[in-house]
Amino acid sequence: MKRRFFGTDGIRGTANQEPITAETALAVAKAAGLHFMRGGHRHKVVIGKDTRLSGYMLEPALTAGFVSVGMDVVMSGPIPTPAVGMLTRSLRADLGVMISASHNPYFDNGIKLFGPDGYKLSDSVEEQIESRIGKVTQDELAASDRLGNAQRMEDAVGRYIEFVKGTFPRNLRLDGLKIVIDCANGAAYKLAPTVLYELGAKIIPLAVEPNGFNINEGCGATATAAMQEAVVAHQADLGIALDGDADRLILADEKGQVIDGDQVMALIAESWARQGRLSGNAVISTIMSNLGLERYLEGEGIRLIRTPVGDRYVVGKMRNGGYNVGGEQSGHIVLSDYTTTGDGLIAALQVLAVIVERGRPISEVASVFEPFPQLLQNVRYKGGSPLETPAVKQAVSAGESALGQKGRIVIRKSGTEPVIRVMGEGEDEALVKGVVADICKSIEGATA
Repeated sequence: MKRRFFGTDGIRGTANQEPITAETALAVAKAAGLHFMRGGHRHKVVIGKDTRLSGYMLEPALTAGFVSVGMDVVMSGPIPTPAVGMLTRSLRADLGVMISASHNPYFDNGIKLFGPDGYKLSDSVEEQIESRIGKVTQDELAASDRLGNAQRMEDAVGRYIEFVKGTFPRNLRLDGLKIVIDCANGAAYKLAPTVLYELGAKIIPLAVEPNGFNINEGCGATATAAMQEAVVAHQADLGIALDGDADRLILADEKGQVIDGDQVMALIAESWARQGRLSGNAVISTIMSNLGLERYLEGEGIRLIRTPVGDRYVVGKMRNGGYNVGGEQSGHIVLSDYTTTGDGLIAALQVLAVIVERGRPISEVASVFEPFPQLLQNVRYKGGSPLETPAVKQAVSAGESALGQKGRIVIRKSGTEPVIRVMGEGEDEALVKGVVADICKSIEGATA
């Protein structure tokens, strides 16, 4: 089935343009609500959002759709994506919805759906919902006396703060640590600083004044320069940068040097393995993770199992195999002992626990392996199949031959924007740069 609405992470696009319109949100809610209306109980949906202006358009539209099919709606207000999964399970809800475009700019938005187990929906369930979008009949709507109701959940942030703090070892505190926390003017702007403060840290908050437009703007996990500079300027022990919906993080050490998701996974896996907590003695990550991570884990006797790009594929492999540590180089870290999706703040607390236990600076603790030189470049395209052209295929083949067994090339279309991502990796940095440049040039030529 060709999808019109759902992509690699729910439904996403430019706000107030299809499919991110009030009309489509209303239709999606009706279709999703009817799909999960099973049994005679009062059905419930949890709706969370980040701080984008367009959330005020989508939230009431979704609410109206769910109410019209007889579902009660609980609106949490701004809250991280993983909090929606947690609240869906905690409230015994039938469905969870997060209104967010994650790390994208304010003018984008999205609709992510979670099942009653708190996990993002499978492809098959999304396809079933998609087949009903815009096709719900009057007969399928609730009778006037069976309409759902809607209410604001005033303590959603407080509930999540306590949940997150509960993942940090009870015998440890963050006393004596100075931490820069960049909240990307997004969903965690209130709760992330509160969690760190209540655990004992001295905090320097950044990007905690959302105005509907400044989410991810020059801040957060995809723009870490301000966080890195603040760490150095304030002589902090480390920096934490979350993205707009706080499901990913990037760290900086006391020198302002970036620590990415691969290093975080390596540290947590090594720590948990020593404690006998690493399920299946494996880490689940994507094709984008650095070869250095794979080599390091091999040396520790830990397997690295790769998936396609996207945290949903990581989570799927984790669930199927019973693994409890996974994630992406970009900072989505999934720790299934605690959460059903990536959670930047919980992942940060696991790193902080190791720092406190070992009493060493993060530059020593979290620089676990030496990464291979890796270069990622994006090439915008207008449509078609540029990767299938002879010139691009020849450039890719030549690059693979040049890198040989000491490197690799990964090329894929983004699932969230019209770009082709070209990643090259190998021992020779200059060679990697040349290979990536040649492939990008060939793609640009094919799309001209």
